Amino acid sequence: MSGHSKWAQIRRQKGVNDAKRGQMFTKVGREITVAARQGGGDPNANYRLRLAVQKAKQINMPQENIERAIKRGAGGSEGAALEEFTYEGYGPAGVALLLEVATDNRNRAAAEIRNVFTRNGANLGATGCVAWLFDPKGVVIVEADGQDAEEIGLLAIDAGADDVRIDGRTIEIYTQPNDLEWVRETMAKRKLNVVSAERTMLPKSLVSLDEAAALKTLRLVDRLEELDDVLKVYFNADIPIAVMEKYEG
Repeated sequence: MSGHSKWAQIRRQKGVNDAKRGQMFTKVGREITVAARQGGGDPNANYRLRLAVQKAKQINMPQENIERAIKRGAGGSEGAALEEFTYEGYGPAGVALLLEVATDNRNRAAAEIRNVFTRNGANLGATGCVAWLFDPKGVVIVEADGQDAEEIGLLAIDAGADDVRIDGRTIEIYTQPNDLEWVRETMAKRKLNVVSAERTMLPKSLVSLDEAAALKTLRLVDRLEELDDVLKVYFNADIPIAVMEKYEG
């Protein structure tokens, strides 16, 4: 698994506190609004919106918040004010960083992101400087829950998955972006425990880090993810789970 995937898995297992949960509501709400603005407010006809709504439900986001975010995107002026774009840069030891951003104030977002990079010894780069190091993918996370992980992996491949990675009882299923919803539905119909399904940017190669550089990278990513305008941070560091757990602890 990439560093981003392993870290996300550890955090799911540990859960989030109330402050983090409120921040997650803000970010997922923006994802819902942007998806509704681009593809309409009907989740049945807009797979990106459907995925965002599923994510909202997984973090126990109130239904009224979900409906409000859809309305903002589907017809409200507030939704039209949100801009979606990316930032790219380099962290400790040359780690590539790719940020997905949705904001109603581009100048504010740029200033906050630049400040975090500068304070954490990182450098913003020009558009395209690291994007080529990542491939757009869909990723479905399934927990085996006593079932044979290898059989689940074969089922995913039969359903059209590109790759399957098994880590204990957790199965990461990678798909082409357009196949994500079909593979997720296939897993769900087999009554498997689908933990999440979302779009991702998968690094083509990983950078190995020593503990000091790894901790600096996690600190940088954490500070970026604390910004409300930053929806997702992808990075290509190969960080040992023990270091991630040490940082989270």
